[in-house]
Amino acid sequence: MESEIKESPFVSMPKSPIQSSRPSSMVVKKAHTVIPAHIVAEAISTLHGLDLRWSGPITPTERDYVEQYVLAKYPQYAGQVELENIDLSSLCINEVSSEAAIDDKKKSPRGNSRESSSPFFGSNHPDLDRIQLEPSRLLDILTKKSSFPGSFISIPEIQARNKVLKHCGLPDDDYLVLFTPNYKDAMMLVGESYPFFKGNFYMSIIGEELDYVREFASYKESKVILAPETWLDLRIKGSQLSQYFRKKCKHSPKGLFSYPADVNGMRYSMHWISEAHRNSWHVLLDATGLVVGQDRLNLALHRPDFVLCSLENTHAQPARITCLLVRKKSFDTTTSSSQMSE
Repeated sequence: MESEIKESPFVSMPKSPIQSSRPSSMVVKKAHTVIPAHIVAEAISTLHGLDLRWSGPITPTERDYVEQYVLAKYPQYAGQVELENIDLSSLCINEVSSEAAIDDKKKSPRGNSRESSSPFFGSNHPDLDRIQLEPSRLLDILTKKSSFPGSFISIPEIQARNKVLKHCGLPDDDYLVLFTPNYKDAMMLVGESYPFFKGNFYMSIIGEELDYVREFASYKESKVILAPETWLDLRIKGSQLSQYFRKKCKHSPKGLFSYPADVNGMRYSMHWISEAHRNSWHVLLDATGLVVGQDRLNLALHRPDFVLCSLENTHAQPARITCLLVRKKSFDTTTSSSQMSE
């Protein structure tokens, strides 16, 4: 109750004597309580087959399922829940503040069940989590951001970060956002840091002139697979891409898979992120072909490990900056004491 009072915008208003003297055994029913978007997304993600449909309104059957799921798993919403008309493309976790998300985790009987209970809500494979990045510029930046949250950040950066996360439909407590002057620099940050080695793979559908990760993978003796754009077509039965995802490998994760979200106006399915994760691949999604604020992405159900997108810079030069989103759960951003001393 104290935490709710602190968050209430009406905390400064004097309480009526009737309200303050109300017996504690009586329950005050809230006039309007909406299920938080991330909990709706969790419920929706447990519906099999939905990873191929990431836009459009929730059907009556799905609506009933969500209500039953939420009331069974989150009983604190019982008797005071109202599920608004929700479009799948609007399931953006940024609609809930980080404080509210933390509070929901505490209330949940299974803790952070958003990520651990659902097979389709992001990756649910322990072998893909907390992978150690190689000593690099990216690791240094991520370590500082993780060690000193909120430090060395300006108001324009906060505004840009929030805009990018909302564009992608991703939670701010699950991703770190970095800003680079151009696309090449962002790709090189990934190539330098990702643990390529002889025995794992780098599979890419990004054009050779834009794929700056490929050179690092080759240098580190990782097996490079150059896949054509046609492999992203879901209508092709027995897709070559699916076969390569299932390719046997002695190591887990098997490596990194990179592909574009859009090529010359052709949008490709986010389904490939989930399929790659199920087969122990990390994913880099290049969404720089989409315009932030116009072409909405919804990655909440898939959660790639790296995301690249472009943002118009209204504050200074350059006119466009490239954003690199890194999922915290996927990589271990801690460094050894010897590296820190260096």
